[in-house]
Amino acid sequence: MRPEILNTRIFLDGADPEETRRVIKALGFLDGQTTNPSLLAKNPEAQSHKVDGNKFSAKAIYQFYEKLCQELSGLLPDGSVSIEVYADETTTVAAMLEQAREFDTWIKNAHIKLPTTTAGLEAANILTGEGRRVNMTLVFTQAQAAAVYAATKGAARGAVFLSPFVGRLDDRGENGMALIADILKLYAGGDRHVEVLTASVRSMEHFLCALAYGSDIITAPASILLEWVEAGMPIPGSTYVYEAPGLKPIPYEPLSLDAPYASYAIGHPLTDAGLAKFAADWNSLIDMAS
Repeated sequence: MRPEILNTRIFLDGADPEETRRVIKALGFLDGQTTNPSLLAKNPEAQSHKVDGNKFSAKAIYQFYEKLCQELSGLLPDGSVSIEVYADETTTVAAMLEQAREFDTWIKNAHIKLPTTTAGLEAANILTGEGRRVNMTLVFTQAQAAAVYAATKGAARGAVFLSPFVGRLDDRGENGMALIADILKLYAGGDRHVEVLTASVRSMEHFLCALAYGSDIITAPASILLEWVEAGMPIPGSTYVYEAPGLKPIPYEPLSLDAPYASYAIGHPLTDAGLAKFAADWNSLIDMAS
């Protein structure tokens, strides 16, 4: 069951309902789930389509995704399920909005995942203005975090998640957990309408550090959550020390949260690469001739 001193919400990063059931049974609770095109491509049923040479049609892939999200929502009726729009570098704001509004009808507890790009921020600004919930993904800088805060100003607490990808920063030699600490510090003086969701968790050290730093939410693969259970579900205190040997520190930037959202320099090569990877994984499931 949930440890009494646990304040961080715990999400599963995955797209397999059977895996979700196993994690809920092991933890005794689960606060939500995050999905994305790459995780969808690893779903066993989706994989069988690829292996059998019977790929989804452009329409059927959305029907499959809808059914999957509805099943996850049924397992997490009091939680959140993040549903990601298809977006590549050419996807327009209008296209993101069309998908987001459709996805929002699938389940009652959706957060719509949007890329932290110029188009994604504009879409988030409009969607939160309509009272919808969003999860801004592929975040790698404090400037991106500040832009998300500014673009969604006025949203209710819990309506906006920010997903910094710590593991992908580690992959290029930067201390991804330092970004979590920096964003939490950046947001400390604000109204807390944006919640920090630590993502791309690759190790138990990432997971424990996010708990120690006070991340609002952590999303982690089943392997990490099950490892946490086996360790007795420890909650590190203020004395926890995160070791990051060989990783370059990310310096804190005292950015204003009050500038127009379009004024922040939000470009980042990892955001571009992540967008391309998600698009490729989504397209790998589709029979382009259909």
